[in-house]
Amino acid sequence: MDEKEILRIFAKEKAYLTGHFLLSSGLHSPNYMQCALVLQSAWLAEKFCKELSKKLKSHKIQCVIGPALGGMMVSHEMGRALKVRSLFAERVDGSFSLRRGFSLKKNERVLVVEDVITTGKSIYEVIDLIEASGAKVEAVACLVDRSDGAAVFAQEFHSLLKLRIKTYRPEDCPLCREKKVPLIKPGSRDFKALKK
Repeated sequence: MDEKEILRIFAKEKAYLTGHFLLSSGLHSPNYMQCALVLQSAWLAEKFCKELSKKLKSHKIQCVIGPALGGMMVSHEMGRALKVRSLFAERVDGSFSLRRGFSLKKNERVLVVEDVITTGKSIYEVIDLIEASGAKVEAVACLVDRSDGAAVFAQEFHSLLKLRIKTYRPEDCPLCREKKVPLIKPGSRDFKALKK
């Protein structure tokens, strides 16, 4: 499966959007990848994660973990593809933690996954959580890497699709200056226009 086919599937599922978006990083962008719209089709989630798992054959992964919410479904499907446990980390008082009885063993080899990586902030935080537990981060993987090289990890980093999507600091955003397209906050909550 090549990147053109993957992007075609995202577009068909209306998961590659055009507009004026406020990203969780605080940056603005004219495009947004809403992976949940692809992952809602379980057969596509399985297909994508099986394809991504092929890039991890050299690793001895014992567990997969992703940040809630975006990384949860990817963690589940990667766990299925790799035949290992699948966990997710949740924010509690602003920091990621393991809840619901989840735990990591000392020296357990962990794959950290996400749906889309823009800055890598959530992944860095999950890596800190894993290392604090005494487990080892074996690799990092995502469906879509839109960081344009900004997300750099000490571990090997694999993605199914690399995509260059422009981002702007709010004060430099040409869409804000033009005032033609309303700013929308996408993500796990309902899309809503933001007042400026």
